Amino acid sequence: MALCCLLFIQMDSLTKLCVFIVSVKMAVQRENISDLTTERKILIKERKMMEVQSQDNDKEVSLLPAFTSYLMEPGCYTCPDDWILFRQKCYLFYDEPAPWKTWEQSRRFCQKNSSDLVVIDDLQEQKFISKHIKYYHSEHNGYWLGLQNVNYNWTWLDGRIDTLGFWAKDLPYTPGSKVRVLPERNPTNSWKQGMTGFLNKFICESDARKIPPY
Repeated sequence: MALCCLLFIQMDSLTKLCVFIVSVKMAVQRENISDLTTERKILIKERKMMEVQSQDNDKEVSLLPAFTSYLMEPGCYTCPDDWILFRQKCYLFYDEPAPWKTWEQSRRFCQKNSSDLVVIDDLQEQKFISKHIKYYHSEHNGYWLGLQNVNYNWTWLDGRIDTLGFWAKDLPYTPGSKVRVLPERNPTNSWKQGMTGFLNKFICESDARKIPPY
């Protein structure tokens, strides 16, 4: 009987020891898991910081060409009041009420203001102009351009033969006729010829004034 009691006591002690050992191991595992969780959070945070840094670097790289251009050509450009700046050029969109002006009158007005009727170089400039002209009076009225028919060639005031051809429709080549751009049209189909005596609004163009850096 005494032997049985002794064995029971030893088994109970052994069980408690096993429970203690298991508890210690579980505590260690929980601590390890906690450490791993903390480490994972730190890694995630560092990864996010690296992603933000990478995005900032990408932005800096994307701005580099513009910044380089600024360094190569310091200063900025300005236009007189009521003129609009676009690609180092100034534009005046004449929007006064009637009576408007003939092509020759329009050109003289521009020249008195140190400019000339607009000469369009490409589609981007054509889109810019189309964006700033407004419908008025009738669908036949527009804004005079610096484009005219000279010896059956559509010729700009700077002497270039037109190669853009943003006509509203096929037109006869009438010698001496001038060209106007019509508002509220597709920019690539908005030019129309007209006789020089026709009264329209117009667009003047001049070089923008460069302001040197401080």
